[in-house]
Amino acid sequence: MVTVGSDIALTDEQRAIRDLVREFAVEEIRPTASEADETETFPEEVWDGLAELDLTGLTVPEEYGGFGADRMTYSVVNEEVAYGQLAVATALSVHCLATECIAEFATDDQKDEWLPKMADGRPVGMFALSEPEAGSNPAEMSTVARREGDEFVINGKKQWITNGQRGGVCILFAKTDPEDPGSVTQFLVPEDAGYEVGKKEEKMGLRASDTTALLFDDVRIPAENQLTEEGRGLSAAFHILTGGRIGIASQATGLAQAALDEAVEYANEREQFDKPISKIQAIRHKIAEMGTQVHTARTLVREAARVADAGEDPRTPAAMAKYYASEAAVDVTNEAVQVHGGYGYTTDFDVERYYRDAKITTIYEGTSEIQKEIIARSLLD
Repeated sequence: MVTVGSDIALTDEQRAIRDLVREFAVEEIRPTASEADETETFPEEVWDGLAELDLTGLTVPEEYGGFGADRMTYSVVNEEVAYGQLAVATALSVHCLATECIAEFATDDQKDEWLPKMADGRPVGMFALSEPEAGSNPAEMSTVARREGDEFVINGKKQWITNGQRGGVCILFAKTDPEDPGSVTQFLVPEDAGYEVGKKEEKMGLRASDTTALLFDDVRIPAENQLTEEGRGLSAAFHILTGGRIGIASQATGLAQAALDEAVEYANEREQFDKPISKIQAIRHKIAEMGTQVHTARTLVREAARVADAGEDPRTPAAMAKYYASEAAVDVTNEAVQVHGGYGYTTDFDVERYYRDAKITTIYEGTSEIQKEIIARSLLD
């Protein structure tokens, strides 16, 4: 492992957690990664291992049996799990989005019902905001939850749902008035409510993580499953996603670190012109650039986590971290393939998978373009 400044801003306890999760990533996640990617199946035994480490309860308060992690610890865990496999880290982060919504917005009875079980890993959580025609602008969503007595009746379709096949509880965002973009509200929808899981998407990367649509056709839930006041759903979503973006930036950093490590190892072992290619200036400069990008990404991520933990407004630091780290992950994994030459284009080496996986970090939980708009707004407006 080649890291620069990896202990930035970490306490002794956070370093210990980082080392524990890194060990799990190397010994338990990585050995399953290639097969899980090839077969497009999620490694449930790895999920059970995360649960044993209390990581499926990362954003669950301690009083409900969770880890109760601060944002820095959350960031460190996401980075190290992604070092093992990004698909696993993505599934975990979305589960954490769901538990965080319940912890922050649900009633005490709902917290008692759901959080202890989800902290133990089952049911798996989902976060249903995006729709086929409403991605970067969720206010355009068409899913509607209509009040009928003591129930809400839900109709609509959600798209790009991580854990769609594995999930057991859905945090759903829907309008209560189909004509009012300001009526978006947050709901808790359990699996037994009767929604339909759509087809599993065939993706370029992140193939071990299931991504589906969720279809709601007169799905009824108790009125008490409304988590926010009417019209407060989008502000709640953006609040939760700000922390989630720190997690995605952390994952991008972990993936980039894995690619850098593979490139360094290969460059030291592979010989051309009677010497290791690590002695060739062009390769050395690639490694230098890759290492600088990983270090910069980690620094931005740690700063965003520090700001969040200090109770300051983390929106701009989180956007900067998400934008830079995700773009860096694409660059670093691309260069890792280049360092490997023809072998990097084959499935014999992990860098091929890293390269395919990296692109999604520039898209989900807010595209790079959206992050730049957030940054520009803070600087100009």
